[in-house]
Amino acid sequence: MKSIKVFVFSLVSILTCFINTSTAQWIKISNGIGDQNIYSFASSGNNIIAGSYGGGFLSTDNGNSWTNKLILPNHYIWSLAVNGNTVFGGSDNDLGLYISSDFGSNWIHSSLDSHVVYSLVSSGNNIFAGTDRNNIGTGVYFSGNNGVSWNQTTLNNKSVRSLAVNGNKIFAGTSFSSTDYGVFLSTDNGASWNITSLSGQTVYSLVFNGNRLFAGTIGNAVYYSDDNGSTWTQTFVPGQSVYSIAVSGNNIFAGTYQSGVYQSANNGSNWSNANTGFPNGISVYSMCIFNNYIYAGTLGQGVWRRPLSEVVGIHPTSTEVPENFSLSQNYPNPFNPSTKLGFGISDLGYVSLKIYDVHGREVAVLVNENLSPGSYEFEWNASGFPSGVYFYKLQSGQFSETKKMLLTK
Repeated sequence: MKSIKVFVFSLVSILTCFINTSTAQWIKISNGIGDQNIYSFASSGNNIIAGSYGGGFLSTDNGNSWTNKLILPNHYIWSLAVNGNTVFGGSDNDLGLYISSDFGSNWIHSSLDSHVVYSLVSSGNNIFAGTDRNNIGTGVYFSGNNGVSWNQTTLNNKSVRSLAVNGNKIFAGTSFSSTDYGVFLSTDNGASWNITSLSGQTVYSLVFNGNRLFAGTIGNAVYYSDDNGSTWTQTFVPGQSVYSIAVSGNNIFAGTYQSGVYQSANNGSNWSNANTGFPNGISVYSMCIFNNYIYAGTLGQGVWRRPLSEVVGIHPTSTEVPENFSLSQNYPNPFNPSTKLGFGISDLGYVSLKIYDVHGREVAVLVNENLSPGSYEFEWNASGFPSGVYFYKLQSGQFSETKKMLLTK
């Protein structure tokens, strides 16, 4: 009898281990969308949209099923951007821009006909579109009325593959041309542009994490700048082509050509692959972080997903809904190099958890997303930061609280 009990226990342990291992990986979620090329994502509330060859696909159940709401046979949705409930979809030649006022359920054709709209970004009521036309380069267009009308900016002779906005600064990543190309900067809504020191690079992705700007390039991996493009540092694997970048706290994800997803847990200093569950040689063209998942849009293999908690420092510690928002004292404190920050969320909504130095400068963004009610813990690795006093601040809705911690090395 004892041997039978031991056997049963061992079998249960093996099955449990197998189940845990099998779920800690990328899972394909292409029901209704198939093995499409996925070029872009946008998300808001409980909805996520994937832009692909054939149109725009909407999911309301975290990607478990998809419905084509913007049917464009033989055409692409290269880019997507959200402003409130309004979604902008950038298509290819002859079609230009589409707009949905009900987050992707219904669409109307708007403007920018005969343009390929490779990139879109919104900032308040301002929308910027990075375009091309017949490979001659048509640059950046600007709308100050939520897409009703558009004007071409003075960056009008480049193929613009990526855009990013930080305050009054607009960055445009361009592709190869016979003249200057790389990352351009405007501080006056596109009235004038100057190329940054990242020149001679084809830039497919631009993403801010706090005040650090990441640029994903073709053939030269990832660069970052902490001074609005005046200087750049190359990181990641030289020779790699990076199509897309997504951020969650200090975690940076790079979607690559034929090498899947790479991750940095320290804001771009070091990288490792995060490809468990992916087939070999997969190309990840787009990424999105939404509802505690990270989504990967691939070339020819549809949409994939995995829980964000598997690959980042934030972990739910309880699903019981707290009565109030709360921020706990970090532990250990003092610490070197890692510490844990606990907090409670009483209502569904946008949550930010940020780190500041003793001068009040934002130095790290740990959480910047919608979270469900519950208790959470984030482990912050400060190996790339100097010793000293730091402050961490939790904000959600009307709640805001700040605490102090000490890093000693």
